[in-house]
Amino acid sequence: MTTRPTLVTGATGFVGSHLLDLLADDAPVVAWYRPGGRPPDATRPIDWQAVDLVDADGVRAAIEDATPSRIFHLAGESAVDRSYRSVVPHLRANALGTHYLLEAVRHATWPCRVLVVTSAQVYQIGDDPIDESAPLIPRTPYGFSKLAQDQLALRAATEDGLDVVVARPFNHIGPRQQPGFAVSSFARQIARIEAGLEPAVLRVGNLDARRDVTDVRDVVEAYHVLMAGAPVGRPYNICSGRAWRMGDLLEELVQLARVRVELEVDADRLRPSDIPVVQGDASRLRTEFGWAPRIPVEQTLADTLDWWRDEVRSGR
Repeated sequence: MTTRPTLVTGATGFVGSHLLDLLADDAPVVAWYRPGGRPPDATRPIDWQAVDLVDADGVRAAIEDATPSRIFHLAGESAVDRSYRSVVPHLRANALGTHYLLEAVRHATWPCRVLVVTSAQVYQIGDDPIDESAPLIPRTPYGFSKLAQDQLALRAATEDGLDVVVARPFNHIGPRQQPGFAVSSFARQIARIEAGLEPAVLRVGNLDARRDVTDVRDVVEAYHVLMAGAPVGRPYNICSGRAWRMGDLLEELVQLARVRVELEVDADRLRPSDIPVVQGDASRLRTEFGWAPRIPVEQTLADTLDWWRDEVRSGR
């Protein structure tokens, strides 16, 4: 009997690449990437397919061709700051793309479990750690697009009877993250300064913001756990439960630097709506499945800086 494959959408992205590492022993894997976007890693023994998630007919045909037993749906727009300038593309990718994917699964003639990755940005942010019962009142265009995605997924489970689970990750960081995100930007700048490619000045945004951050490798472990055993239609937060001051994360990176650097606030790096503190509560995931982050933030930062050193050394 042929084993039906695992499908990963957004497979060439930051999180997707780490999930593929985790699934290396779970062959076969079908990996979707955006046509014209980041090219796939041809060295991986994976069935790569260029699929446009906002092409309903193309999505349905690709699902019928792959006949997956499970889908990790990671694809979408992920930049909070850019969402203020591109509201419609965020809604198309995050909401409409998810709708077409779930519609294709609804028409499938075989069972298929889907993990839809939304975001902690769907919540109303308050002073207390945020659990899954917090009000769903986002503050950014990105958050609204993820809330639409989140509710489409839950509706598919409760009204259409699909085998859908929802993950709501908080900030995650680590190697391979693009420099549009704060920690990766810090690490890239340090690597370029060390290589003599930039003056010894780090351009930064708001360093007093506090964010709950988790290593991306721990996050994909949580996705794997939820795919294996989470009840249908039940959302789960994925987070460390600790809100780190961005300035403290930067200080740790500066301590790892091989040269002295100065800091300079860059107005272009300040967001229109920067929430002072975002802290999550992953008690549900910890209690029901025993998941907890394993990788200390110091290791995450060191690995991220080392990855950027390799990238800069390679001319990227």
